Amino acid sequence: MENPEQPPLFRIPEVDTPSDLRETKPADYGTFKDSLRAPVHSWFRYPAGFSYRFVDAMIDRFGIDRGDWIYDPFSGTGTTLIGSKQQGINGYGVEAHSFVHWVASVKLFWEFDPTALADEVGRILAQAREYVHLRRGGALPAGAFPELVYKCYHPDTLYQLFLLREYVQQGIPDNHLRDLAQLALTDTLRTAAAAGTGWPYIAPNKNTGDKPARDALGLFAKTLTKMAADLTKLPATSAECEIRNVLGDSRQRQALDDGQIGLALTSPPYLNNYDYADRTRLETYFWGITKTWKDITEQFRDKLMVAATTQVVRKRHDVETALSEEVRSVDEHVYTAVQKAVIELSSLRLKKGGKKDYDLMVALYFNDMLLVLQETYRVLRAGGRFCVVLGDSAPYGVYVPTHDLVGKLGLGLGFRRFDYEEFRTRGDKWKANPQRHRVQLREGVVILQK
Repeated sequence: MENPEQPPLFRIPEVDTPSDLRETKPADYGTFKDSLRAPVHSWFRYPAGFSYRFVDAMIDRFGIDRGDWIYDPFSGTGTTLIGSKQQGINGYGVEAHSFVHWVASVKLFWEFDPTALADEVGRILAQAREYVHLRRGGALPAGAFPELVYKCYHPDTLYQLFLLREYVQQGIPDNHLRDLAQLALTDTLRTAAAAGTGWPYIAPNKNTGDKPARDALGLFAKTLTKMAADLTKLPATSAECEIRNVLGDSRQRQALDDGQIGLALTSPPYLNNYDYADRTRLETYFWGITKTWKDITEQFRDKLMVAATTQVVRKRHDVETALSEEVRSVDEHVYTAVQKAVIELSSLRLKKGGKKDYDLMVALYFNDMLLVLQETYRVLRAGGRFCVVLGDSAPYGVYVPTHDLVGKLGLGLGFRRFDYEEFRTRGDKWKANPQRHRVQLREGVVILQK
């Protein structure tokens, strides 16, 4: 990008930290709540994430400093890596969901020329307005999107979004600026919708057709403006560290040396049947990355660790042997507790209308978690900690103390200490639902020390 001498076409406003973000209670550490308004973190609203304040707190608590490495085996949209980069600490993150990994990559690129960024963003917005204005009154080409996308928007809004998509993909030659604009448009999708698109679910039936069109162009401009403003406030120390954002599988060996990591910190999928692959369906449908449920399965769902019944192909497994013998070899008591839950769920599912595969989901979940624990143990240095933000579970009312079982598996692998610190209780808001269990659940952090 060039550094023009003329006054900027577009002025980036000052950004202040909202007062409600200056302090975060531990009860919110496992939520994305404070990240919704935080610079950079807020660029993509992803409720499966955890608090960026938790990352800061653990870095400070365990004395991690520049030159050290932090590892996140489920790096998602980059919460841990962004926190590492902001403090000038090396970070290595692994994410298996390719679209979510792309989001993190965009959020982690800060190497724009700050004196030229205002002009560049100004040009993008001016060209976007002209592009949309010249084509107003047109119509979407047939089959531009899967049916779900049509159901979520007023036709005029969707046409604006389509034009913005065309402009962003074709009209911005610089790769990093194009990624920035593409993420801004991605974040605009849910705020511009006429349907219910609050996370995590999409409710197209809530689009009754009587709501006025939303100004997609204005929402896009507001979002991109904020993103550019965030980029002007980032610390200079970020250039002093190495950040590796890896698209891969944390159940497998990583390109890290034994003992390289000072602190591992993550929030893995909870054992609560949350389908991470499906939660970005609106976004990947809009960009043409996927068009069908099959596409989502092949591109995302099959690559993630098992935490949802939609990932289970029942004919591939036997209930009696689905739980790995490796779990038994690490801790016989953990194996017995998990297998007991698996067998009970196998019987219960036959009495339920949905016959959900919770039994196999539980077995496969602990198989996968063991592999992640093994690799994390390898890369941690002696004395290093693995902080795992985790919630327990009760599928069909069968209580699975996930935090305790994961902690004990860690001890079985060689970690010398396991502590659990509770953040909050969970599940209270579902009490009125007769289909839900009545088991009180918890969320907290498992801390394993090598």
